[in-house]
Amino acid sequence: MLNETDLSRADLNLLVLFEAVIEEGHVGRAADRLNISPSAVSHGLQRLRRMLNDPLFVRTPRGVVATARAMELSAPVAEILAQVRSVISTAEPFDPARSSRRFTLGAPDGVSAVFLSALLAELEKSAPGIDISICQLLPEQGESAPARAWRNAFTDLEARAMDIAVVPSGDIPARFHSLTLYEEDFVIAMRAGHAFAQEPTLESYIGMRHLVVSLGGDPHGFVDIALEQRGLNRRMALTVPNFMFALAIAGESDMLVAVPRRFATLYAPRFGLVTVDAPLPLPRFRLSAVAPRAAMLDAGLSWLFGMLLSACEVQGPAGS
Repeated sequence: MLNETDLSRADLNLLVLFEAVIEEGHVGRAADRLNISPSAVSHGLQRLRRMLNDPLFVRTPRGVVATARAMELSAPVAEILAQVRSVISTAEPFDPARSSRRFTLGAPDGVSAVFLSALLAELEKSAPGIDISICQLLPEQGESAPARAWRNAFTDLEARAMDIAVVPSGDIPARFHSLTLYEEDFVIAMRAGHAFAQEPTLESYIGMRHLVVSLGGDPHGFVDIALEQRGLNRRMALTVPNFMFALAIAGESDMLVAVPRRFATLYAPRFGLVTVDAPLPLPRFRLSAVAPRAAMLDAGLSWLFGMLLSACEVQGPAGS
């Protein structure tokens, strides 16, 4: 928006003023919002008009209307100010009781659903101004090595698209800080009264129709790898993109679905489901909270790691 020579005469407060006027659509209301006089707003707008070589706002009986150029600048200015506010908030001593930061966490839904309730309850008590965004993570299709299966999560962390990723892996690249939250295995969920609950054998299992959680629709997962090692396979009748949806479908069908044990303990009863142990050994997963090592200099991020660990401890071990 400004070239290098312009930056020497730029005033960040003018961008704040621009934001207020374009959002309020009125000089007087913008002045009230910024706690300055309408005259100061008008003088600031004059400086902006000279700097940007555009009228920016046209007066009307009801206020002001943004020009096409002003509308074009509104999104970049909002982004610039958001970044500046983020830098300033992280530069100040972090006080969770007073902070108004937003943190973005990435996790598979079968993981975020385990820690989120306890995390929100603790935030309400000790950090009421902090907001959380959750984005769903699922592994790359066809990748079995954890470092490659979760590479998109690692890329997003380094790009600061999210603050912390929680991934089911203990194999974390050395450039990241990681903390083990808990260990998890999978159980088989089905509707109450299902025949498999009475006879949970491997032979019965492979004869059933199965529901598989897969973001991209790939029906082949770690359960199938375990079956193939025994020369067996199963019918994957349906794939759905997340575990909560899988529970809803399983509650209204005869399909079986493998789900994380802690997740099942919390949510399976809500959908009228029962669970049994898998009829063959399945891998256990270490749930690791991960962030770039350089990012851990942020006191707020370090605090959030502790909050995540506490939230998982509140839930207790699977089955408790």
